[in-house]
Amino acid sequence: MGDTGRAPAAPRQEPTLMPRLALYAVVICLLAVAAAVVSFVQGSWLGIVWVLLAGVSSNMAVYYVRRAKAAKTTG
Repeated sequence: MGDTGRAPAAPRQEPTLMPRLALYAVVICLLAVAAAVVSFVQGSWLGIVWVLLAGVSSNMAVYYVRRAKAAKTTG
């Protein structure tokens, strides 16, 4: 019946198992934990900063995973 004037819908890409930002946050968390362990073994109190960074990055990973799940369920 003719052209409706709308652009054709782009094919949807299947979501990955874990969003990319969540994966990056997990990697940062693991690296921060390793740096904290090394700092504490060497007797440096700088490890406290690494522990705090690990906590922030793990919270970011959880946030991005939950956001991706919510987006997946809403459409």
